[in-house]
Amino acid sequence: MTISTSRRGFLKGAAAASAVLLVGTRPDGALASASSEGAMLNPFVKIDGDGTVTAIVKHFEKGQGPATGLPTLIAEELGLRMDQIEYEFAPSDPQVYNNTLFGPFQGTGGSTAMANSWLQYRQAGAAAREMLITAAAQEWGVDANAVTIEDGIVKAGDQSAPIGQFVAAASQLEAPAEPRLKDPSEFRLIGNEAVRRKDSAIKGNGQAMYAMDMHLPNQMVAMIARPEARGGLALGFDDSAANEVKGYINAAILPNQAGVAVYAENTWAAIQAREALEVEWDMSGAETRSSDQVKAEIMEALDATPTYNVNKADADAVAAAVDGADTVVEKTFYFPLLAHAPMEPLNCVIEQTEEGDIVLHDGAQMPTGPHMAYQQIFELPAEKIQIKTMLAGGSFGRRATPDADYQVEAALAFVVTDRTRPVHLVWTREDDMRSGYYRPAFGHKVRVGLDGAGNIVGWQHQIAGQSIIKGTPFESFAVHDGVDHSSVEGVADSPYDIPGMAVGLTDTAKATSVLWWRAVGHTHTAYAMETMMDLAAKAAGRDPVEFRLAHLSDDSNADQRRKAGVLKLAAEKAGWGNVPEGRAQGIAVHKSFGSYVAEVVEVSGDPEDGVRIEKVTCAVDCGIAVNPDIVKAQMEGGIGYGIGHVMRNQITLTSGAVDQYNFPDYEPLRIGDIAEIDVHIVASAEAPTGVGEPGTPPSTPALANAVRELSGDLVTALPMADNGVSFA
Repeated sequence: MTISTSRRGFLKGAAAASAVLLVGTRPDGALASASSEGAMLNPFVKIDGDGTVTAIVKHFEKGQGPATGLPTLIAEELGLRMDQIEYEFAPSDPQVYNNTLFGPFQGTGGSTAMANSWLQYRQAGAAAREMLITAAAQEWGVDANAVTIEDGIVKAGDQSAPIGQFVAAASQLEAPAEPRLKDPSEFRLIGNEAVRRKDSAIKGNGQAMYAMDMHLPNQMVAMIARPEARGGLALGFDDSAANEVKGYINAAILPNQAGVAVYAENTWAAIQAREALEVEWDMSGAETRSSDQVKAEIMEALDATPTYNVNKADADAVAAAVDGADTVVEKTFYFPLLAHAPMEPLNCVIEQTEEGDIVLHDGAQMPTGPHMAYQQIFELPAEKIQIKTMLAGGSFGRRATPDADYQVEAALAFVVTDRTRPVHLVWTREDDMRSGYYRPAFGHKVRVGLDGAGNIVGWQHQIAGQSIIKGTPFESFAVHDGVDHSSVEGVADSPYDIPGMAVGLTDTAKATSVLWWRAVGHTHTAYAMETMMDLAAKAAGRDPVEFRLAHLSDDSNADQRRKAGVLKLAAEKAGWGNVPEGRAQGIAVHKSFGSYVAEVVEVSGDPEDGVRIEKVTCAVDCGIAVNPDIVKAQMEGGIGYGIGHVMRNQITLTSGAVDQYNFPDYEPLRIGDIAEIDVHIVASAEAPTGVGEPGTPPSTPALANAVRELSGDLVTALPMADNGVSFA
């Protein structure tokens, strides 16, 4: 077959093939479009002249799903199938890719990816759709209202063409200020359980590129020799023995003296050379306390008058109400330090281009932090720093530190070289466990007073522990009236209608570097709140579900109504109160990151011979579930993460040094630890909220309440395995 193309047609086709349509927002937040990839706007969707559609994903992918969720929003509004849209990660530029819930900061965390992007990405997709439709209507001479896009094909009557045909013309149009968003009744992808992850195939076949997979030409591997305890400084080193290691290059003290960088041709050589290195340390400023001292300080603070009256209640009046109650339920809790322990240990690659730009290849959770730090370290303007975000093998918060710790470490290891060779900084599992950041240790002391009818008349809640935010760049806007809200979230803002509630907080000295951990403060506050609600229900002689519902009875209060909704659903799906002999159930419900989650844990056995977790039933209200399959997976993962840690894990210190070193003594959840997890999603028309973290908080008190039903005793010091409970 011979195809004849006129010169005019050829030129038109060539122009279309080279065209590009970008749709996003200007710095002022208004929708905008451009026909050049160098345009000064925040593009969320890019359509090439051949019709290839790419979602520019501004939230990094550590397994929680934005590389699927954000393309789903664009594909839905644009009229595509999921196999017709690709994704790429946005460059580091907080002026155009900021997380609107974080302020002028680009980052992923706090389960904000979908909540932050829900309207942005839908509007971008809708604007692109309307521009393509307008271009088609003009070319075909028809009314734009008669034009539709379905499965990437533009249609009007008996005319149809792929969207690529109209990209060149659409790129010359101005983006509509307020494009029509599809009504939920029109959704084909959003809420569709059949939609699967965009990144599953490449992760399954090995094509996925993590920072650990980066192998730039001529790169060196760097590992850091660090002090046993935080705060030690390197004074000097002897690398005589390291010189005998094949592949060893050299070593250098980091400019901040926090460690010694060991350079080698490969990872194994770097490990061996570092072990052979002899370092002289100044430990005069290092942490020296052990875990028992840290715990004692927290317990002492719980018994003293709190530094902060968090919810401004009349503490004396609440204390008097509890003291005068017919029944007083009182417990003191201790929550140890915990490691994040993501499957991919920390690592990143840094290089300098021929033009003098510094390029960081990293699973960058908060690229603004290292971007700003690199400007100072390398004395370069922001535009000379590039951060190329890659996939990350987990994080749970560890890849987002206020001081960009490991990225700065990589920069310092690079800046002392001649910069002719890229440097791949690699942490081992032992580095990650012993030299990392940790969920802070906390204590709670709770006294609940009940009247003769079993009604709560007063709730005293003292909290003491290590502030995550104080002493960081976030303190100025995240700490109010001296209170780090992450220390008290889940208690001070509990949706329960509890009369006479006084919440006090005392900060204690940080034992080591502490950091947000999956679900942040909710990881300990939910445990204290929900086990105490169970104990109060027991003391009142009432069913735990009914007791909670009595404190969530205001249907005009959205928080109470939605929290009660998931509680009822979880209880119903779990067959609450109807279990075989030899089994017991525990329930908990909690709001975090805008989502409401209730969980029922069913157990068998006994604490002495071994408890077996037979089933966890979960109900979640996260607003519109954009990708139900991902929502379920995140609930399952959050449940496992919480339960696995409360079963067996803690980080302990001896004279300031971390005792644990790897998974043999910081054992992750095993596949057989939980027999079954059953997740139910509440149908909702509310805007989406977080799902990466909310599954974790209620899982641990639900387990604790179930174990108490078996044994009669509540575990108040964690982990359970070190406090009287064994697991089958």
